[in-house]
Amino acid sequence: MSNNAKFKKWHLYLFGIIVLIFVVLKLYDWLYWPKAEALIAGHEISVLVADTATHWHKGLSGRDGLKENEGMWFKMNSLGYYTMVMRDMEFSIDIVWIDEGKIVDIAPGLKPEKDRPEALLTSYRPRLPATAVLELPAGFIARNGIKIGDTAVFKP
Repeated sequence: MSNNAKFKKWHLYLFGIIVLIFVVLKLYDWLYWPKAEALIAGHEISVLVADTATHWHKGLSGRDGLKENEGMWFKMNSLGYYTMVMRDMEFSIDIVWIDEGKIVDIAPGLKPEKDRPEALLTSYRPRLPATAVLELPAGFIARNGIKIGDTAVFKP
C-alpha cells in the first residue's frame, strides 16, 4: 500500500470518528435533560431544564404527560418575548413567563395541537418580556391560585 493510500485511509478514519462524535453529542443533547427544582408561589416542583436550542424546540412534545408537581423550565439567554407552541403535544398545559423571579404572564389550559402543521400552530406570546418560561400540568395555575406578580424561582 502506498503512502498516499495510507494517508487517505487515515483521513477517512479521522472523518468517521469526527462524525461519530458529532452524532453522539447530538443524541446526548436530544436525550439528556437536566433536572432541577423550582419554587412557584411557594409550591416546589421538579422540572426538566430546557437550556439548549434542541431542548427549546422539542419541549414537552412526544411525552405522555406531567405529574402534578412536575414541569419544564425553559432557561433563556436574554430578556425577550418568547413565543411558545403546542408542537406534537399529547396533553394540555399551563404556561408561565417569568422575569427576575416574578411571573409576568400566564396562559392556562392550552390544548394539544398534535399533528398540526408547524405553520398552523397557535402561537402563545407573553404581554411582557421574560427570561424564563415554565410549563406545568393544565390546571396547576388555577388549583394553586397562582397569578401574575407571584414569585417563580429556579433552584439548580
